Formats: sequence, structure tokens, C-alpha cells
Amino acid sequence: MSSHHIVKEKQEPALYIHDLGSFDEEYLGQLLEWSPTLVVNGNIYEKVISLGLKVDIVLNNADGMVFQENTKSIIGPGDDYNTVLNYLVSEKYPAVNIIDTEKKISDLEFYMSRINIVLFTPEYKSYAVKTGFSVWKPAGTSVFIDVVSYFEATNLMQKDEREFEVVKDGFVEFSFAAEYLFLSEAI
Repeated sequence: MSSHHIVKEKQEPALYIHDLGSFDEEYLGQLLEWSPTLVVNGNIYEKVISLGLKVDIVLNNADGMVFQENTKSIIGPGDDYNTVLNYLVSEKYPAVNIIDTEKKISDLEFYMSRINIVLFTPEYKSYAVKTGFSVWKPAGTSVFIDVVSYFEATNLMQKDEREFEVVKDGFVEFSFAAEYLFLSEAI
């Protein structure tokens, strides 16, 4: 028996693929499971459609590029990220998942008060949290933290400069004075 879900538009995070690199196709399938709005950088449009995906929006398309039916194009000056994030904010998307090989989550801090951002690379899932954030994790889980200011955390032990390990099954809670703390987890 199959179940069918009706997802309201913009209820799920949009997905912006800037660069797939060696991103796991099975994990990509999980991000696409609820049919989010799919935004793709024009440089990788052909690769993405070769995977059999329906692209909703292409960023900075090349001249002569032929699109799938009902695919929109957005073009902006300067940085691709500024164009995509400004578009999604203006269209009132509450969240976006981004796939890239190079970008750091801290590079996107300017937009974090306007849209919830989760950044995926082939190795990591990264996101920003506010003070008081807590999450349940099993013992031994590694959490990577960009330590840019002082913070405190319960149930974590530092292993090296950026890597921390959950001590025992349970909640990890963070408190700090900065606006955000940037966390990453291996995927």
C-alpha cells in the first residue's frame, strides 16, 4: 500500500544545487523526497537533468540553453548565492537546503535572519544554531564546530580543534553570546 502526501507549496525547504561534486545520489534522493522547489546553477543544469530530475528554476543560464517544460530562469548580478537567496527570500520561502562542494555555512550568515539554511557537501551537513539550541545525539557522535567565539555545551568532549564527541546518549545543549554557532555533522 502506498501513501500519498499533499505538500503545500513552500512548506518544504527549497533545494539549491550549486555544485554536486561527488554528492551521494541516494542522499540527494532523500532531499528530493517531498518534491521541493529545485533551483539549479546553470553550470550544472545538464548534469542534473541527466539524473532524471525536474528542475523548477535555473540560475544564470547560458545562452542557447534549452530548458525542460515550465522551468523558470533567474539572472542576477554578482554572486550566485546572493541571487538565489534574495529570490527565495522575496518569494517567502522559509528554508533552503543547499548542495555545494566549497561553500562554508558561515559565509551565508548575512541571510540567516531571513531564511533557514542547511548546507550539504559530499561529506557534511552544516547549519547555524542560536543559543539554547539542544539536540538528542547518540554517544560517540562527532560534531564539528567552527569555533569563532566562546561557547558552552553539555554532554560534549573536545577531540581536536573543531571536532567534539557526544559523551553519552542524550541531549547536547549549546549556549553562547554570539548570534550563531555553526555546526557540522558527517553524512
